[in-house]
Amino acid sequence: MSEKRVIKSYVLRAGRMSTGQKAAYDKLKDVHCIPYDEKPIDFKRIFPDLDDFFLEIGFGMGDVTHAIAEENPQKGYIGIEVHKPGVGKLLAEIEKKGLKNLKAIEHDAVEVLRNMIPDGSLSGIHVFFPDPWHKKKHNKRRLIQPELTSLLAAKLKRGGYLYAVSDWEDYAEQILDVFSGEKSLKNKYEGWAEPQEWRSQTKFERKGLKKDHLIREVFFEKI
Repeated sequence: MSEKRVIKSYVLRAGRMSTGQKAAYDKLKDVHCIPYDEKPIDFKRIFPDLDDFFLEIGFGMGDVTHAIAEENPQKGYIGIEVHKPGVGKLLAEIEKKGLKNLKAIEHDAVEVLRNMIPDGSLSGIHVFFPDPWHKKKHNKRRLIQPELTSLLAAKLKRGGYLYAVSDWEDYAEQILDVFSGEKSLKNKYEGWAEPQEWRSQTKFERKGLKKDHLIREVFFEKI
């Protein structure tokens, strides 16, 4: 009997770590990373002085991640990423800036959501520039699908938000359509969201702008 195919939220691509990234990864992984475990995490144990918790899926090199955490020390942030160069870079920034409100998890986001994030525990979820899988035959690999959106919504508190950004028009339209189909979510805007001032540009965003891509933002709230 063949095993059921498990859908992952990523494809692990080869990436060379710089000397600094590797050093930070080796030295700081056990300090600033939360190990994957198949049981719910206790946010108050990780961030004992905080009450609002946020999750970012696929933080890339983490530039926006640590910037948001630094500007909002009263909020707790967890970033999920599988690519070691990005994890190493974020760990270095956490240490350099002395951030007490930011942790990383190096694992598949779908499994983390299913097994580690309690329902109704998050004030917000960020999905910035997910892999567009722009070839039509690969669209089925895209992260934002109805099943995952229902899972994301379940993790939000009432009034919490789900915020996605993409520079690929057809993927942005798909995200808007999928979010709109989730009954527990409501669009805060009429269609596309206004740019959120607290989110700085990512590397992928700057690349997209150079190619004259439109940046589309989607912002829904849990009702």
